[in-house]
Amino acid sequence: MRPQKVKEEQMLEGLMSVLRSKGYDGASLMELANAAGLKKASLYHRYPGGKKDMTSAVLTYMEEWIRDNIYKILTDQDKAMNIRLEEAIKNIRTIYNDGQEVCMYRSLSLDSGIALFGAQIREGINLWIESFKHFGMEKGMIEAKAINKANQTFIDIQGSLVLSKSMGLTKPFIDTLNRIKKRYDQ
Repeated sequence: MRPQKVKEEQMLEGLMSVLRSKGYDGASLMELANAAGLKKASLYHRYPGGKKDMTSAVLTYMEEWIRDNIYKILTDQDKAMNIRLEEAIKNIRTIYNDGQEVCMYRSLSLDSGIALFGAQIREGINLWIESFKHFGMEKGMIEAKAINKANQTFIDIQGSLVLSKSMGLTKPFIDTLNRIKKRYDQ
């Protein structure tokens, strides 16, 4: 029997949706296969290491997304700084569905996820923070201040995601993104 044909990005998005909502320990192989649009055998064909390989692939995909949609945008000196910030914020709104999605890093920092994927989680978070640090320094901040603001940006986004998701409201997340824009307009 031939493996099913599914686009890589579509498959990873499906896997990510299950891992976001269930975490590593809570995600079943059947749920992952269904979300990926594959049968379990096809999923194992692509990921012989099972759920661990799938999760690692999703984290790699997330890091690439951060590189393409936050880092490259915020460091693109061919665009005006306000345009870069607007684009990065728009992308953050999109990936988190206006605050209705849980962050992969949060989901995987529970239970055994952090033990298995701690290095990948740190790499992704560090890239996110580095993006905003670089942007802050380009805005004229000293490095220590740029790091503090970048850290606070990540913390604010994560906190607003928890609040928005648990309350079923998009306002806390959107308000936070607006405050982040103001933070970097100063």
